[in-house]
Amino acid sequence: MEFETILYEKQDGVATITLNRPKRHNAITLTMSRELKQAWDRVKKDPEVVCAILTGAGDRALCTGIDVADVAEGTNTTDTGSLDRDASPWFQLTAIQNRCWKPVITAVNGMVCGGGLHFVTDSDLVVCSETATFFDTHVKVGLVAGIEPVGLARRMPLESVLRMALLGGSERIDARRAFELGLVGEVVPAAELMPRARKLAELIGQHSPTALALSKRAIWESLDVGLDEALSRTWDIIREHTVSPDLKEGAMAFVEKRKPRWAPYTG
Repeated sequence: MEFETILYEKQDGVATITLNRPKRHNAITLTMSRELKQAWDRVKKDPEVVCAILTGAGDRALCTGIDVADVAEGTNTTDTGSLDRDASPWFQLTAIQNRCWKPVITAVNGMVCGGGLHFVTDSDLVVCSETATFFDTHVKVGLVAGIEPVGLARRMPLESVLRMALLGGSERIDARRAFELGLVGEVVPAAELMPRARKLAELIGQHSPTALALSKRAIWESLDVGLDEALSRTWDIIREHTVSPDLKEGAMAFVEKRKPRWAPYTG
């Protein structure tokens, strides 16, 4: 399947999704949102894919949110404003929004603002180049800075989230400050960004795909409930995993001093 606004590549168990509108700073259109949903569905169902990397084309931006030019023309809001959250194309951008539990690494190659923050908020690991910057211009163009900051409040201090939302892009968080705030896990030179992301994907890919996905699901879903319920849900996930052949295979491989032969995961 060929996409119009994104690139999809698969190699050695890793799917790489590249937002591919560099002349528009990889801004999101309805077409891109629909293609991202299709891409995450492909990641989810492909037994050869263990994890994914998301990045942006070019060296200026990962994503600058919804394409404001389309909003001005009415293209980006037609038939979507009255939809419920789960039906809205603007809630189908990330792996988590699409209930895809395979690990995701986001490689931030430049600016991230507005709706582009979804990709950072919902990522498992975030690596950014030294040139990356983070800001939110929703209020600057008359939009509510809501969904992305609410998600960011689970990754970084509240005042830092509010400063980003309320200043409307007047100040930007640079790469080093993003690391200090916990928004990203690693800062590397631009030339090392994708090699580092691929190395992390390689390390992740050595492990049981099922155990990886269920671990991710348990951790992310725990953020939605209190501790006691989170532990109960996690125990149910652990019990669910007892039927996986990987449970025995991991132990046998350890005893026999060989690489495990993991079963694919398509949940």
